[in-house]
Amino acid sequence: MKKILVCKEKDPRETRVAMIPDDIKRLIGMGFEFTVVSGAGLKSGFSDEDYKKAGAKIVSCEEDALKSSEIVLRIMKPEGAKGLAKDSMHISYLDPFNEKELLKEFASAGVKAVSLEMIPRTTLAQKMDVQSSQTSLAGYTAVVNAAARLPKILPMMVTPSGTIQPARVFIIGVGVAGLQAIATAKRLGARVDAFDTRPVVEEQVKSLGANFVKIDLGEMGQTDQGYAKELTPEQVAKQQEAQAKVCERSNIVITTAKVFGRKAPLLIKKDVLDRMMPGAIVVDMAVSTGGNVEGSKLFEDVVTDNGVTIMSGDLLERQVPFDASKMLSGNFTAFLTHFYNKEAKEFEVRMEDEIMKGCLLTSGGAIVHDRFK
Repeated sequence: MKKILVCKEKDPRETRVAMIPDDIKRLIGMGFEFTVVSGAGLKSGFSDEDYKKAGAKIVSCEEDALKSSEIVLRIMKPEGAKGLAKDSMHISYLDPFNEKELLKEFASAGVKAVSLEMIPRTTLAQKMDVQSSQTSLAGYTAVVNAAARLPKILPMMVTPSGTIQPARVFIIGVGVAGLQAIATAKRLGARVDAFDTRPVVEEQVKSLGANFVKIDLGEMGQTDQGYAKELTPEQVAKQQEAQAKVCERSNIVITTAKVFGRKAPLLIKKDVLDRMMPGAIVVDMAVSTGGNVEGSKLFEDVVTDNGVTIMSGDLLERQVPFDASKMLSGNFTAFLTHFYNKEAKEFEVRMEDEIMKGCLLTSGGAIVHDRFK
């Protein structure tokens, strides 16, 4: 397998592209062959001419190119498996916990479906981890967006007219997005508080110059994939109560709490929003999975009666598509090179490999992943 198709994303809101010209040039040098759908990289800052110079073939119609492609790369999940060649491999986000019918369609079509979300979060697979590469950019963008809407500046400023106190930023959830949000807010001069259900991240928070808010929730921890374990209803209630006090005094609150494969926990209810100061900004980065903030809406901003703005924080990496595409492309490249046999000049599906075992969902006409069989 070495004939690769880079698709143009169907969603008009999607700005990223799966592969950038520089990485395609490198992979062609290894023996891969690339076809790119015309216009695939335009929103990210890469022209068809850039791809031609890298050695890729440009086609105007994706459907025609699918028939002869052995590996198909795209970012967002497709509508179905129509047009994909039997025994070909399709790699993209697949949202497998919510797309059971799509998995069945891939299996029926005899397509090998790889889910980017399911790539194991191990040291060996770190370069392939799209979750980390994209949410890091999203955490940065969340702070920049909130700062642009906030009716005050973030840093302390001493002027002849008086001293302006720094803005207070509260980050809930200290995963990759949260850590980048903390670092960005600190660089902009804000006073930053942060909380996570995993006590192990306290040291990381403090190393970035932020204050770690301690809330005793009893026994906590993280999964073997590095995600926070789901809270009990009693723990959620306790967390909400303690967080409310910090939210009341914060100018910006950013929530990043997602539980992999499950509905996001509701952390900030209307009564907390009602007690926050007018002009405060809340960014809900879990809105697509149910939302951490009551009243948040996907791709829409909401202003409460008391003047608090709830911003949709989903897929914020789309706002910086040049860098987001570069990082995604690096993830795809790491995956392709890891399974590439240099002597045979072929991409090999090695089922004994823990990475492939973790992310390959369908193969040989069946759903093969243990979690989705």
